[in-house]
Formats: sequence, C-alpha cells, structure tokens
Amino acid sequence: MNSVHGSIDALKKFSVLGSHVHICLDYVNWVEQRLLQKQGTHVVTINAEMAMLARNNPELATTIDRADLVVPDGSGVVLYARSQGENISRCPGIELAENAVKLVHQHQLRVFLIGGQVGVAETVAKQWQEKFSGLSIDGIQHGYFDRTSEPQLLEQLCTSQPDLILVGLGVPRQEFWIEQHRQLCPNATWIGVGGSFDVWSGLKNRAPKWLRDSHLEWTYRLYQEPWRWRRMLALPQFAWQVALQSMRGKS
Repeated sequence: MNSVHGSIDALKKFSVLGSHVHICLDYVNWVEQRLLQKQGTHVVTINAEMAMLARNNPELATTIDRADLVVPDGSGVVLYARSQGENISRCPGIELAENAVKLVHQHQLRVFLIGGQVGVAETVAKQWQEKFSGLSIDGIQHGYFDRTSEPQLLEQLCTSQPDLILVGLGVPRQEFWIEQHRQLCPNATWIGVGGSFDVWSGLKNRAPKWLRDSHLEWTYRLYQEPWRWRRMLALPQFAWQVALQSMRGKS
C-alpha cells in the first residue's frame, strides 16, 4: 500500500526534538481512508510550542508517540524538517479538521463537537449545517465541563458512536482527554483542534494568507492575544534546541 492510502506503518516518521511527525503526500486523503474504513484514529497537530512542551512533559511525549497521525501544523516544525532534507509541507490543523467535516458530509457520516466557550460550538454547528445541508451532528459540548458533567458527555459519545470527533480543549488537555477516552468510540477519528472553534464561530480571525504563507502566523496570534507572549517564548527556545540538535548531528 502507498503512503497516502496505506497503514500508519507506511508513513515515514521524522523526529522533532524527540517527537515524531508523519510525512504524507496528502493528509486529508489519508484521514478520508481512515474515516471510510472506520479505523480508530487519534490525530495530533504539532507545532513548535507543543514540541517544546513535550520535551519537558514525558506524559505528553508518550501521548504524541501513541497517536496514529501526527501532522506538521506549525511553520517551525516544517522549516526544521526542510533544513534536514525532508520534503514536507505544512498541514494546518484547522484546515485538516475543516476538510474532515467536508468528508463527513460528503460520505454521509456523523460528527461530534467538543470545545470552546458556552454557545461557541453551537454557533459553529449552525454555520456548518447551513453550509453543508444535511450534515449530521451527533452532539455538541462546550469545553468547560467538569467531573460532574463529564459522565453525561461520555455516555452520549458511547451511545451515538460518531465517525468524527473534534476536541478543542487546548494543549495538552485535549491530547490527554482523547487518549483516555478514545476507546469509547473505537472506530472514530479524533482530532485535537485547540482554539479552532473560536475561529470557525467568528470570535477570532486567522492571520491573513500572506502571513501564513510567510510562516509568520504566530505574529498575528500574538497581536490578537498579547497575553500569549510567555507561551511564545517557546519559539526561540525551539529554534535554539533544533540548532543544537543539528550541530550535534554534524559533529
């Protein structure tokens, strides 16, 4: 089987600070095959910030390693891979998830939405049902549930058995939550989508395309959310660590 349609073992892996990234010619097509074959899948979208977090968080590193598909969401990851001779293109998680929803509609499958503030996922669901007439949404849950309300959500997932589950709880909570509960829907494709519900609902905007194409989307996120500056310190730290790794590899 080829690397697009085949099993995860057919996909080449590339290490970024100890976390692997899968190299695929067409990530959307690969996800489509998993959806159609009902092969349970955990998709992680990794960027420099997550790579640095995993470097210092063994539990997160293990969760990423166990994921069925790890896509290069961030420009830092892609630029580093290219500097090492890997032919890899960026696959923004928000676009991969959007395409997965289109596939669900196209193949008459079902999706479940988890994440965002109260009412945000409902707004996204309404917009998508207007855009994709007949889209089947099995359930909607905001991301601020607690241990008291969580059992009801888990029961709903177990009963409905959706084909696609988008989980926007932030990193690393969403990765841990998916790994802990994915066996409730063993045939589903689970994708951690971070703050994508805010963008899909219109609460926030993505960076202009020219910034994204220039690998500068992080500057726009910092402009919109200046409180993220501490988290953005992971970017120069990532650059320094991969530079050290490269120098060690050449010595």
